[in-house]
Amino acid sequence: MADNSKPAVSPGLRMAIDFGPLIVFFAVNSLASGPQIARILTATVAFMVAMVVAMALSWWRARHISPMLWITGLLVLVFGGLTLYYHDQTFIQVKPTIVYVMFAVILGYGLIANKPLLQMLLESAYPGLSAKGWRLLTINWTGFFAAAALLNEVMRHLLDWDRWVLFKAWGMIPLTLVFAMLNIPMLLKHGLQLEKPEDAPLPPEG
Repeated sequence: MADNSKPAVSPGLRMAIDFGPLIVFFAVNSLASGPQIARILTATVAFMVAMVVAMALSWWRARHISPMLWITGLLVLVFGGLTLYYHDQTFIQVKPTIVYVMFAVILGYGLIANKPLLQMLLESAYPGLSAKGWRLLTINWTGFFAAAALLNEVMRHLLDWDRWVLFKAWGMIPLTLVFAMLNIPMLLKHGLQLEKPEDAPLPPEG
């Protein structure tokens, strides 16, 4: 009988896939020279390329690209392309808001319709987690995504370009990690069976 199981991906590689493109975006924006619009366009191109590399790496190592990574990658390419075409940073700044809102709406619909959509998106990432645990985790991430969308809109209006990029790289990534860690006691209480619960996967950063 053929073995259809997907190769395991180490936590470090998973973090690189999920957050690496955003770090590349920050690094290129910081290191690029020239006027601001040139740095914005250069960083956007680097972000798009890094996202494609992350998706390819996920396929190469796990023979799989998660639905959340597909959604995030597609939106990066679409809004990155609009940024390049119109030479307008608004598109790449609005992209995280749309990602967060989309995930909040998808998960919120799942709660209302009593469908385990987060479980479908993350697939077998949380072995042993009970139906109640999945529902509580869905509620938590729905609230997080809604708050993150609002926060991004506030920050993109209050901050200049460089400070907004700094916020995205060194504000949202730590916030996402801390929020995920805060969910671990609840996950363990509701049946999570991971050797290292702190290695539980995260939704990709918007």
